[in-house]
Amino acid sequence: MTSIRRFAYATLLAFTSLNFAPSLASAQEARGKFTLTHDVHFGGVKVSAGEYAFSFDPDTPSRMLRLSKLSGARDGYLLMVPSAEDAKSTDLSRLLLEVTPDGSYVSAMQLPDVGMTLRFTVPSHASEKQIAKAATTGAASAQ
Repeated sequence: MTSIRRFAYATLLAFTSLNFAPSLASAQEARGKFTLTHDVHFGGVKVSAGEYAFSFDPDTPSRMLRLSKLSGARDGYLLMVPSAEDAKSTDLSRLLLEVTPDGSYVSAMQLPDVGMTLRFTVPSHASEKQIAKAATTGAASAQ
């Protein structure tokens, strides 16, 4: 009876440790550094200029990007990644910015080393375009 308990305990211990060990087939965590020359928005978060280290684990279900400021006052950010897609190995590692009247927004972060492109939300500014058009039309009709 004692040997059956020991066998069951050893089996349970082995099974548990294998479930918590990282899988060899899993994708590797993306890590790197970048420098922002000016303040930018990652979704709803404004990130100040400076040098940053980042990490992203594609195997987690929450899809969170971690940023740590390396220069100046230390800041840390945990950013939700709305969507991720496969990247071509020919892509360059880079941040893609969209400039809006509210400032610069990161629309994508290309990470070809791990085969992913992270996409971020950029607010639409259709109403601002309509206001600008209306103001132009109003000014022209006043003359």
